[in-house]
Amino acid sequence: MNLQMATRHALFAVLELASRPDEQLSALDIADRYDISANHLAKVLRVLGRAGIVEAVRGVGGGYRFVGKAKRLSLMDIVSLFEPIGSPDHSTAPGARTPQGQALRLVMTEIEDTARSTLSSITVETMLKLAGRMDAP
Repeated sequence: MNLQMATRHALFAVLELASRPDEQLSALDIADRYDISANHLAKVLRVLGRAGIVEAVRGVGGGYRFVGKAKRLSLMDIVSLFEPIGSPDHSTAPGARTPQGQALRLVMTEIEDTARSTLSSITVETMLKLAGRMDAP
């Protein structure tokens, strides 16, 4: 599954901030760590802020902090802010009315449903635990 750049940036930012709940990080700090554009990340952080997942802290030493609930916030909650959720309408695509086209649409819908279900079942907390195991020798 390919995720749009903004979605990947959002996932990186949320996971980084959630892994350091007592800290505030600037967009530049996060961008440098993941080698991504600070300008693009700032736009993503604004979306995450409007969704109540992160909070901007103003002033000296300000930045962003995670305010979501890691146990409840799923990857799908984040992905859905940046990616279309519904299955695209393939009914007007060339070949869609053929038996092969209908079979392909059925399979693609099942794949999309499985991806949505999987993303919905994985929480930020689960990802942090997985990332912690990746650091272990």
